Amino acid sequence: METVVERLARSPKLGLIYRDLTELWEQEQDARQRFYDSIDDGQKAEFINGEIIVHSPDKLKHVEVRLRLTNLLHNFVATHDLGLVGDEKLLVCLTRNDYMPDVVFYLEERAATLQPDQSRFPAPDFVAEVLSASTRRRDRGVKFEDYAAHGVREYWLLDPDARTVEKFCLNPLGRYALEKKAGGDEEVRSTLLPGFKAPASAFFDDRANLHALRRLLK
Repeated sequence: METVVERLARSPKLGLIYRDLTELWEQEQDARQRFYDSIDDGQKAEFINGEIIVHSPDKLKHVEVRLRLTNLLHNFVATHDLGLVGDEKLLVCLTRNDYMPDVVFYLEERAATLQPDQSRFPAPDFVAEVLSASTRRRDRGVKFEDYAAHGVREYWLLDPDARTVEKFCLNPLGRYALEKKAGGDEEVRSTLLPGFKAPASAFFDDRANLHALRRLLK
């Protein structure tokens, strides 16, 4: 399949397009710096395609799903000394955009390069987003494409309303392929973290979460 760059390379307007894109990029980078300068500690905001997105407070169901996943993942990773788990206030800075994913994970080698006072972070190895009405389109759209383009190896989408977990992994073409969609007692296993597994219900129910945690820590 022909790439965008290959199509542009044949265009007689290549120079004009380059000029316009350069001007747009410079303006966007100025706006991005203003975003960095203005963001406050504890504020959840993202910079996406030149626009600052300030998030409204999360609903309880969103918070609970994020905490259940973080609980399982953090305890599993800490027990086996596998790397670093981060939560929603960690700013992931990619080539163009800056995101605050709900849950991220860095494998040990990459985690070892991160510094205590660091406030901007590279692409993680694993990202999970909890879907909501206001974020669903971006989680399945620009973030889906951007995380894949920057080598995030595993991407989970958790839906509090449908009570399902979707697991995507990078394929050889550098795109996400759906490997599992689970609900109820169906089990979700991480490809990146062998041994990290839980039924989908563990992310939507406290008792199932506790049972899954006990199994993981055995």
